[in-house]
Amino acid sequence: MSVADVAIVGAGVVGCAMARRFTLEGAKVVLLERGTDLLSGASKANSAILHTGFDAPTGSVELSCMQAGYSEYLAIRESFNLPLLETGAMVVAWSESERAALEGIEAQARASGVGDVRRLTAEEIRSREPELSPRALEALLVPGEHVIDPWSPFLAYLLQAKMHGAEIAFAAEVLSGAFDGEVWTLRTSMGERRARTVINSAGLYGDRLDARLLGAASFQIKPRKGQFVVFDKAAAKLLRTIILPVPSERTKGVVLTRTAFGNVLVGPTAEEQEDRERATVEENALRALIARAVEMMPALADVDVTAVYAGLRPATEEKGYRISTYPDRNWITVGGIRSTGMTASLGIARHVYNLYEEMGHRHSPVAEPATPRVPNLAEDRPRDWQSSGYGEIVCHCEMVTLREIEQALSGPLPAGDLGGLKRRTRCGMGRCQGFYCNARLAELTKDHFASPLAIGDAA
Repeated sequence: MSVADVAIVGAGVVGCAMARRFTLEGAKVVLLERGTDLLSGASKANSAILHTGFDAPTGSVELSCMQAGYSEYLAIRESFNLPLLETGAMVVAWSESERAALEGIEAQARASGVGDVRRLTAEEIRSREPELSPRALEALLVPGEHVIDPWSPFLAYLLQAKMHGAEIAFAAEVLSGAFDGEVWTLRTSMGERRARTVINSAGLYGDRLDARLLGAASFQIKPRKGQFVVFDKAAAKLLRTIILPVPSERTKGVVLTRTAFGNVLVGPTAEEQEDRERATVEENALRALIARAVEMMPALADVDVTAVYAGLRPATEEKGYRISTYPDRNWITVGGIRSTGMTASLGIARHVYNLYEEMGHRHSPVAEPATPRVPNLAEDRPRDWQSSGYGEIVCHCEMVTLREIEQALSGPLPAGDLGGLKRRTRCGMGRCQGFYCNARLAELTKDHFASPLAIGDAA
């Protein structure tokens, strides 16, 4: 059995970014994911906001990783064909106590190197966002906050890693492992893998993986559920800027934002739970989100809700990232990566590679990396249906073509399940939530998924 330089456990946003970084640095990488597709765990449900780090703890690893990740995304996105919806954000004060808190948020932003923030009066808020409630008293404008596609970047990173020799194994849960002083032998549900170094980025199961293979974990995952409501595309014309709340000690609060796909999103909630698998949606919480969205933007009362969803964040007993090295065990743990992980992923990957080098490992970087271009899913740029030869429109709500479906089911990283197909194409994610296209999707995906799609599954 061949021995990889690095085994990365978990193909979430951080695992995909690390697979790319380590491969480009010349390491022989194997990525092990318990799900049947990338982003099948906590990472699939994120708000897709590219953060500047203006409110991250000054001097923290989180801040440095966020800002490094932000810069790298901007530097590489065009070569990968990744979108950027330049919205800016406003931290809006709705009460006098929140207005008083803006001064501290502004000071923290400037201390963290985000120097282009500025205060907006109530009149300036209304000029920028005329549909926002006149109850808004004051705001802090953060021009660099933007919206991106929440899924395509990580497919692109993994495609680039695979192009340069990385091995990606899905349905490969790590069950046990042994270290002989030089090499780890990992027993997975898809057979054994050997690697000199293991990086644990298992998200919601990161503490359990440490406990299972190292004998103890230095942190405890405390799953935090976030529910979201997605308004119909008609809402997009109502909103230009990301509307952020004044955060509390426990949560960043409820956000109102456009999406790259032409909708408006409100959420998330922040609910502690024990279950690490199921993130249910609950009527009372969803109604509260809708009410909060309408309170902020009254015109949303006349816009239909397209979808609701929930996700789990791998929170821990501390707010910061839980990144630790175990040089005597050739092991690095990357845990507790919560809501900022999407922005920070590329920065985390560089940070972890630096830690890996400090442990004494060196490789020869790829001289001229090839760069894959992923299909565009964003509404503000040309879509596949606007080019001839697409075959047919399979999903009319999201205008997904047969050509897009066929491409997503083939190639070096084909969709491994319905969720993966949705994240690659947006099929079944529109107004009817797959009611009209699920039969055609079942036909097209026959023999592609380990668990075949039956009529009704896409809804």
